[in-house]
Amino acid sequence: MRFPVSKHTALHQSVRVEKTRSGVLAAIMAYFLWGVLPIFWKQLGFLPPLNIVAQRTVWSLLVLLPVVAMIGEWRALVAALRSLKSAGWLLLSGLMIGSNWLIYVWATLNHHIIEGALGYYLNPFLNMLFGTLWFGERHNRAQLFAMMLAMGGVLIQVVGVGHVPWIALALATTFSLYAVIKKRKPQHTLTGLAGETALLAPIGLLWLIHSSPDVPSAFGNSWPHAALIFSMGVVTVIPLFFFGYAAKTIRLTTLGILQFIGPTLQFLIGWKIYGEVMSGTRLASFALIWLAIAIYSVDAIQKRKQMSGTH
Repeated sequence: MRFPVSKHTALHQSVRVEKTRSGVLAAIMAYFLWGVLPIFWKQLGFLPPLNIVAQRTVWSLLVLLPVVAMIGEWRALVAALRSLKSAGWLLLSGLMIGSNWLIYVWATLNHHIIEGALGYYLNPFLNMLFGTLWFGERHNRAQLFAMMLAMGGVLIQVVGVGHVPWIALALATTFSLYAVIKKRKPQHTLTGLAGETALLAPIGLLWLIHSSPDVPSAFGNSWPHAALIFSMGVVTVIPLFFFGYAAKTIRLTTLGILQFIGPTLQFLIGWKIYGEVMSGTRLASFALIWLAIAIYSVDAIQKRKQMSGTH
C-alpha cells in the first residue's frame, strides 16, 4: 500500500535534488578550472617558476583576506595564527601545498604536463596508502587491487621511459601529505589556505625583492603581464569556492569520482594542445591507471549503496 507524499516532503525532496544538482555542477566547475590551469601557467612563462609561486602566494592572500572576513571566519583565522601549535600545522601544510604548486608550475613550463596529470591520477591511491599508515584505515580487495594496478602503471613508465616519473610521484606525495595534515588539523578550506598563505607570503615577498632588480621586472615589464600576475589570486580562489560548496552538498563518493576530471583535462591539454610525447609504453601505463580508477570508482559506488541500505 502506497501512502501519498505530503507537500512538505515533496518540497524537501525537490530542494535536496536541486542542491545535489547544483553541488555536482559546482564540483565539475572546480575540477574543470583546475584541469585547464596548465594553459594559464603557460601564459606566465616570462617568469621563473619560483617567482610565479611567490606571486601566487601573495595575491592569493590579498584575495582571501576579505573573503574570510565576509564568510565570518576572521576570528578563527586570527586565533589559528596566534596559536603556536595551529600556526605550526598551517606552516607545515603551507609548505606542502607551496611545494606542490612549485613542482606543477615547473612541470608545466618544462613540457611535463602529462606527467603532472599522472601525479594527480595517482593521488587517491597514495591517499589510501597514507590512510593505512597514519590513520589505521583498512581497504578491501578491490581497493588493494586498484592500488597495485596504479603502481604497476608507474613501473611500466619506469621501464619504458628509463627513469622514475619523479614529477608525478612528487606531486602525488606532496598533495597526499597536505591531505594528511588537513585531516589532523581540519579547518574551513578558505580559512586554512588564508592561514597558509599568510605564513608563506613574507617568504614570497622576500624572494621577489631578492630576485627582481626593480619593480617593473617583478611584474613582467608590461601591463598585460602584470594583469596576468594580479589574476593569480582570483584563479586560485574561484575553484576553491566551487569545491567548498560541492563538498558541503554532495556525497564524498561523488566528489571522489569527479576529481578525475582535472587530470584528464591536463592529460589531453599536454598531449593534444602542447604536443607532448605519447608513446605506446606511456599509453599502456595510463591504461593500467585508468583501469585502477574504474575499479576504485565502482567500489566507491557499491560501498555507498551498501551504507545507504543499512540505514
